[in-house]
Amino acid sequence: MQLIDADVSNALLGFDKLVPALRQAFQADITVPLRHTHTIECDGRKGITLIMPAWDNKKYFGLKTVNIFSANHELDLPGLHSTYLLYDGCTGKPLAHVDGDAVTSRRTAAASALAGGYLAKKDASRLFVLGTGRVASFLPDAYSVVRPIKDVFIWNRRPEGAERLAEELREKGYNAHVVSTVEEGVAQADIISCATLSEAPLVHGDWLKPGQHLDLIGSFARHMIETDAQCFARGSVFVDTDEAAKKAGDLLQAFEAGTLKPEDIKATLFDLCRGQHAGRTNDDDITVFKSVGNALEDLTAAILVYEGSQKA
Repeated sequence: MQLIDADVSNALLGFDKLVPALRQAFQADITVPLRHTHTIECDGRKGITLIMPAWDNKKYFGLKTVNIFSANHELDLPGLHSTYLLYDGCTGKPLAHVDGDAVTSRRTAAASALAGGYLAKKDASRLFVLGTGRVASFLPDAYSVVRPIKDVFIWNRRPEGAERLAEELREKGYNAHVVSTVEEGVAQADIISCATLSEAPLVHGDWLKPGQHLDLIGSFARHMIETDAQCFARGSVFVDTDEAAKKAGDLLQAFEAGTLKPEDIKATLFDLCRGQHAGRTNDDDITVFKSVGNALEDLTAAILVYEGSQKA
């Protein structure tokens, strides 16, 4: 079995290749069973483990394990750790251990950008990123594949993390700034992308303006929330998969508050990629995209890494 490290995995997952590969995957016949979710507790610290299989009915079978421990920032550790195993889909033979953190963080950012290509205004150039973790750091590059991103505003609970990310982005050529409040960032953005492990609202619906696109990445469980319920009353809501309406704290909160009904959700990312829904209909719409992640994204990224490594 081939061991493919983080450096190689990241190098082979350029967003110019990954975003279109995900578009094709959402159009394809890929089997994705429901993920297994388990809660783990150790020394008073709680985490969530997700086990996510997928296979393409042709050649590959993949299995990801992802561990999310939201209190890891207290230990100066990432809140998310992943492993990914890729197998021959016809024989079960192990092919590769691909760096799971690279797969997870890059496919997550790429999926948001893929949705943004349908839901953000064509001329959207100002991106506001909430969070400074691995996924957050990739969002400007991912969105730049689908929109002309020039200005990036960054907010983080710890300002020093925001300053570090801003400096990295400036070195890449972005006009990057740190904002002191979430409301300040929302006021300046065309696209608002939340990549946090928050359990309390960060973005409030009263702050949103016509034409903005709100991208919600972090909440994948009932107790995780990045927005207040009012965000869904003002916007046209889209999800990555139907699973989002059953698990995402943001959506469940809005259902309970009555600001959104399950039948009000316009479409999934499958619908958008397959041309079954047009996405944004005019420049004054407020669009909201809520993702919880899908194992077909991990499989797609792992295949890109594995096949790319065979050519190297």
